[in-house]
Amino acid sequence: MLELLERQTKLTANQWKIAGAATLGDMLDFFDFFLISFVLGYVVKTWHLNYGQSAAILLASGVTAPFGSLLYGWMADKVGRRTALVTAVLNVSLATGAMALTPEGSWIYLVVCRFFVGFAVTGLYSVDITLMQEFSPAHKRGWFTGITTTMLPAGSLLAALLGAYAAPYIGWRGMVAVGLLPALLCLYIRAFVPESPHWLLRQGRLEEARRSLAWALQMDPARITLPAVLPPIEKTRWLEIFKYPRSVVAGCLTGLTQTGGVALALWLVTLLIMVLKISAAEASQLVIWISISAIAGRFFCSWISDAWGRRASGIFSCVTGALFMSLAGYLHSYFIGGVSVFFLMILIQNFFGSGNYSIVGPYMGEMWPARLRGSGMGFVYGVGNLGKFIGPAGLALIAGSSNLVNPKATIDALIPGFNYFAFWYILGALAFWLIGMETGGRTIDQIEVELDKPRASSRRAPAL
Repeated sequence: MLELLERQTKLTANQWKIAGAATLGDMLDFFDFFLISFVLGYVVKTWHLNYGQSAAILLASGVTAPFGSLLYGWMADKVGRRTALVTAVLNVSLATGAMALTPEGSWIYLVVCRFFVGFAVTGLYSVDITLMQEFSPAHKRGWFTGITTTMLPAGSLLAALLGAYAAPYIGWRGMVAVGLLPALLCLYIRAFVPESPHWLLRQGRLEEARRSLAWALQMDPARITLPAVLPPIEKTRWLEIFKYPRSVVAGCLTGLTQTGGVALALWLVTLLIMVLKISAAEASQLVIWISISAIAGRFFCSWISDAWGRRASGIFSCVTGALFMSLAGYLHSYFIGGVSVFFLMILIQNFFGSGNYSIVGPYMGEMWPARLRGSGMGFVYGVGNLGKFIGPAGLALIAGSSNLVNPKATIDALIPGFNYFAFWYILGALAFWLIGMETGGRTIDQIEVELDKPRASSRRAPAL
């Protein structure tokens, strides 16, 4: 049955509906996630927040992120991709909307809301990547699933547009109230997106799997022949992921490449205000261009993911992202023709550094057997999301958490801080080079066979 997917030369309109649901969900949920960067730009001075308090607000979502992806990844294997997806969307929407009720000056309330936001955002991404991979042919999987990550910076772009043009009228509370909009996505998912045929087959639900596959391929279900022998029903045992140590290590280390990029994104408005001495609205306008650069970079990296392979494209994007991240710190005080070099370096860095995640995101989900894809993706993405905690906390520690947020403290921390961000990209490049397996162009079944080869060989080895 699933061989029909591999014979595809062109994606159907229904497959693009699945991509639309996943892409829109990630865009709106990352809008919710990065919205706090713009909120902080408005409240940091009026609430007299120091580095420790500011960092607590930013990194709160990173504390719960690993647990969210673990739970929702496990849920995707246990009760289905579609159910887990709807639950995650509702989770992040309600948590963001609750921020609009924050009492004045109550930064601890914001921290609590951000705990729940981080829990859901990582869970949603873990599930929708898995869902899209199971509806796509191998020769288009890198590009097709990379598209899902392509519009993540559009969430930041939407937040920047609100921060630049709407916040003066609706205030930061109005901005976070807009975060309730993703809840409407649940209606879209329930109306258009079916359950994964891969998951349904593993549950022994053959007729439902046939209808799901027929819907995706836009063909009559009667034309799809059911297997003559019922496939064995596979049970998910979460701990089995540790039987694949190469996948665990490579997935975790490549996932941690987001540490520098996410930390920069969360601090970006504050850093632009302090380094360039501009207003929060002006900083938000600059973030619009940075977000557009990131979107373009993700389209580019989605393409090279299939054209060059996962490992080559991953190494290239990691090294390039690290280079321009470091240069942003060293050249922060220079201007060319009145244009800040700091801004230009961040612009270029986001093209490659943010683009890198169009390779890393799908890669983390590809390196697992079918029965463990949700759980494996959830685990390594969860570890990678420690970067949402490590990144902002690292910059706060480098800058000195006891200092009030002011230009002098920030500028003193720029060079070591940006080198710290760059380090995580280099770590990811080494993981791609020395540990990671090539998954580009291989079907889900072929990857599973290769993963199980070492284990099968060890079982056949004669006793000495």
